[in-house]
Amino acid sequence: MRVRFANVTKSYANQRVLDGLTFETDGWLAILGPSGSGKTTVLRLAAGLIVPDGGEVAVDGRVSYVFQEDRLLPWMSALENVALFCELARAKALLDALDLAGEWHKKPPNLSGGQQRRVAIARALAAPFDILLMDEPFKGLDDTLRLRAAALMREIARDACVLLSTHAEADRALCDEEIVLGQSSQP
Repeated sequence: MRVRFANVTKSYANQRVLDGLTFETDGWLAILGPSGSGKTTVLRLAAGLIVPDGGEVAVDGRVSYVFQEDRLLPWMSALENVALFCELARAKALLDALDLAGEWHKKPPNLSGGQQRRVAIARALAAPFDILLMDEPFKGLDDTLRLRAAALMREIARDACVLLSTHAEADRALCDEEIVLGQSSQP
C-alpha cells in the first residue's frame, strides 16, 4: 500500500493546478495549501477519477474515499448507506462509534449536515481499503465529534496509507508527514 506521484502535472481550462508534483508515501500524509492549490485534484488523481496531463500516478492497494461532498444515496437510510460495504453489525457499530445510534433509520435529507458527514465517514471506513483518501473529512463537525471521528479513523486505518486534504491546523497532527501545495504545486 503506497501512493507515488512522479512529476505530475494537471490543468483545468488552461489553468495549471499541479506542476511537477512528486512525492511518495505509505503512511499518513497531510496535503495542505490554499483553496485552488490542487489538494482535491491530488486525491482525485490517486483515486483514478481523473488522469494527469503528465507524469505518473501509482497507487498500490484498494482505495476508499471520504469525498469533500458527502455523496450519500438519498433514498437509503444512514444504516443502508454504510452497509453497502460491510455487514449490518459492523455498519451499526461504526455509526454508534460516531454518535449516530438513534439515527440509523433516517435518510440523508432528514439528517443534519454534521450527521451526514459522519455517515460518509462511517461508509468510507466500512469499505475494505489499503489506502484512505480524505478530503476535508471533519468539515461541519464540532470539536468533540471531530476528535471522536479522528480517533476512529486512526484506529481503523492505523496500518493504511492515508492522504488527508485539509485547511485545519489541528488535522495536521493526525499525520506523520505533510506536503504543502502552492501556486507551483511543489511540496
